[in-house]
Amino acid sequence: MTRTTRLVILLVAVLLLGATGTGAVLYAADRADRRGQEQAGGPPVHTGTVALRPAAGGRQLLVRNLAWGPHRDELATVPADRPDGPRTVSGVKCLRFHASAGTGICLQAEHGALEDTYRAVVLDADLHELRHFPASGIPTRARVSPSGHLAAWTVFVSGDSYAGTDFSTRTAIVDTRSWALEDNLESFAVVKDGKPYQAGDVNIWGVTFADDDRFYATLATGGRTYLVQGDLAARTLTTLHQNVECPSLSPDGTRIAYKKRVAGASPDAPWRLYVLDLATMTETATAEQRNIDDQALWSDASTLLYALPGDYGSDLWTVPADGTGAAVRLMTSAVAPAYLG
Repeated sequence: MTRTTRLVILLVAVLLLGATGTGAVLYAADRADRRGQEQAGGPPVHTGTVALRPAAGGRQLLVRNLAWGPHRDELATVPADRPDGPRTVSGVKCLRFHASAGTGICLQAEHGALEDTYRAVVLDADLHELRHFPASGIPTRARVSPSGHLAAWTVFVSGDSYAGTDFSTRTAIVDTRSWALEDNLESFAVVKDGKPYQAGDVNIWGVTFADDDRFYATLATGGRTYLVQGDLAARTLTTLHQNVECPSLSPDGTRIAYKKRVAGASPDAPWRLYVLDLATMTETATAEQRNIDDQALWSDASTLLYALPGDYGSDLWTVPADGTGAAVRLMTSAVAPAYLG
């Protein structure tokens, strides 16, 4: 055996040992992540196909998975009638997310050497990117219209909480058919109490869609918040009711779920979950008595779904919309829900 042959054999052996060692380390790390998840009581998670369309097995619930492990922050699905069952994760990570009619809006962070930047990504039914847009701050709210033709998102341009007054938001709406973008709803004309209104402190956030032209949102000005009805074609925002934040329109279009600042509550935890009848402007307090800092989702015509702080970030809870019953935890380690089917 020549010296060259011996050197080649030695090199191959070293490479094989290195590959084996790397594989063992990666396998051990994955096992450790899974053991940590199991020891923490987390839900079982596995990779698979996730799509924004009804599944053969029935209605699905899509969430941002917060279970600790290698798939944290990925979009995941569970059967809607078994929310505590195994989660199928997608590999797509979002900070905020919503979907409807085969269209998704995913707000993502891009980690840079000096600072993070953010973007809003429109996804198709197979979670493939259709188009993305720069987002000028920290993602906080996202919604898709019932048809899937419009997507909206809100970011914090300054500040990182709605609790105080020292924050600024930016809300955008894109038409997924033409890619026409309204990148700042503050440019819309405001009609307040029946009269044109202008002020330098206007903030808008938390869009919820009625159809492909009409929407609702929160408008803040002068230290107060208002429910506004928006008209995309006319580019107007019209105030309807005071003390409404993060509205969510019911499936039949007759009620708005929202968070309301209540008297006597802590300035750091000021909100309770209410429902507003749009025909009578009658408010109904839900049975949830804790502070709600989320844009609730209607899981059906009579039930609200929302996030509360949990052991690994957030858990999802439900409560009847009519003020009866009690709050029930639906799902641990999850946020940003959307129903498919």
